[in-house]
Amino acid sequence: MKNEKEPEGQMQYMPIGMCIGIGIGTAIGATMGSIGTGMCIGLSIGMCVGVLIDARNTKKTSDTTDKTDDEENKAE
Repeated sequence: MKNEKEPEGQMQYMPIGMCIGIGIGTAIGATMGSIGTGMCIGLSIGMCVGVLIDARNTKKTSDTTDKTDDEENKAE
């Protein structure tokens, strides 16, 4: 089932953040001596960063749409 709020072709950043976070977390975990802990921490941080980027992009998209709608209403 598609989410109606997301336009088709919109980039999703949470999975990208998760993948990058696991990679960085694994590297940090290897230096600390606990790869599993590093992966968990990296995954959590990557997921949070991805969600924040998604939220920021969604806000910018909705602000642009709102401004366009306001300009059309003023023209009438």
